[in-house]
Amino acid sequence: MTTNTLPAALPKDGVEFIGMVQPRQQSEIHSASGPTIDPGYFAASAQAHDEGGFDRILIGWFSNGPDGLQLAAHAAAHTKKVGFLVAHRPGFQAPTTAARAFNTLDQLSNGRAALHTISGGDDTDQARDGDWLGKDERYDRTDEYLTILKSIWAADAPVDHEGRYYRIKGASPEVRSVQKPRIPLYFGGASEAALRVAGKHADVYALWGETHAQVREIVSRVRAEAAKHGRADAIRFSLSFRPILAETEEAAWAKAEGILQRIREIRGTAILGANTHAPQNAGSQRLLQAAALGDRPEGRLYTAIARETGARGNTTALVGTPEQVAEAFLDYYDLGVTTFLIRGFDPLEDAVEYGRSLLPATKRLLRERLARRVQVAAE
Repeated sequence: MTTNTLPAALPKDGVEFIGMVQPRQQSEIHSASGPTIDPGYFAASAQAHDEGGFDRILIGWFSNGPDGLQLAAHAAAHTKKVGFLVAHRPGFQAPTTAARAFNTLDQLSNGRAALHTISGGDDTDQARDGDWLGKDERYDRTDEYLTILKSIWAADAPVDHEGRYYRIKGASPEVRSVQKPRIPLYFGGASEAALRVAGKHADVYALWGETHAQVREIVSRVRAEAAKHGRADAIRFSLSFRPILAETEEAAWAKAEGILQRIREIRGTAILGANTHAPQNAGSQRLLQAAALGDRPEGRLYTAIARETGARGNTTALVGTPEQVAEAFLDYYDLGVTTFLIRGFDPLEDAVEYGRSLLPATKRLLRERLARRVQVAAE
C-alpha cells in the first residue's frame, strides 16, 4: 500500500469548489494587455473567490507566465480562508526544493496550500523550459518525483533516494506543512501513463468537463489503478467547467452563443495562439471526442467552444440558470465527482456571480438531495 495517503473524506458541505485566478485579465474573449502581472487585478480576483466561498483557487502553470508559488504567497497575504492549488510541472525543479517550497507556502498561508501535478502534454511547450523527454518518460519521472516528494514530507530523518531520474543523499524534512500528514496532491492527465501515476499518488484526480459516459469510464479506470495500490477509496475526483449563467435558460444559451461568436472573431490572435496542430494531450482529445457528438451532446453540456478552440484547455461549458447548472453538477456528483473547478469567460465578474448564486444553489440542492435519500432509506 502507498504510504502517506490522505483519507478520501468529503470536502466541506459535501462538495468542493475551486476557482482560477490569473495575474491579469485575460480569457478566450479578452485579449491580454498591459503588464504580465497586474497586482491589483490579481489581488481583487483572489479576494472575490475568498469572499464568494470558494474552497481553493487554481494558479496555473504557463511556460510564459509568472511563478505560481510567488503568486500564491501574494494572494495569501490578501485573503483569509481560500486555499491555493498551485500547478506544478515535475522536472523543472528538484523534488527536494519543491518539497520545501510548497511546505513554506503552507506555513505562510496557515495551511492553505495544495499541489496540482501537471506532467505536461505538449512537446513544444515543454521545450520552452528545456524539457525534451517524451510523454511516457515524463510520467515515469513524475512517478519518481512524487515518490520523493511524499517521502520527504513524511520523513522523520534525512531521506536518501537512488532512481532513474534522481539521486539524493540526506534530503532534509525539516520544513514541515501545517496540514497533516501533508498537503493534498491533485493530479491532471488522461493518458494511460497518466492514469497509472494518478492511481498511485493522487488524492484528487482532475479531468476536464466531459459527457456522463466519459466521466463514468475514466472514474472507473482511475479507481482500478488506485486499487492496485490499496487506494481505491482514497481518491476523489474533480471536474472542470466554464459555467455560463443567466436569469433564464433562453438568455443563458444566447449568452453562450455570443461567447462563441466573440471567440470566432478573435481566432488567430495571441489569446488562442497560432498553433493549429491537433492537441497532443489526451485530455484535449477527449474533449474533442465529446464535441464530435454535437454542440449540445447532453443536458446542459456545451462543447462548441471546445471545438472552436481545439480544446486547448478547459473549454466545455454548462449553460443555464444557476439552479439548472447546480442540478447538472449534482448529476456528476452521482457519478463520483465531489470537486468542481469552475471559471468564467469574464473571469473576475463570473467569479463574483458564482459565489453569489451558483455555489449556494449547489450546496442547498445537495443538502436537500442527501436528506431525501436518508429519509427514503429510513422508510
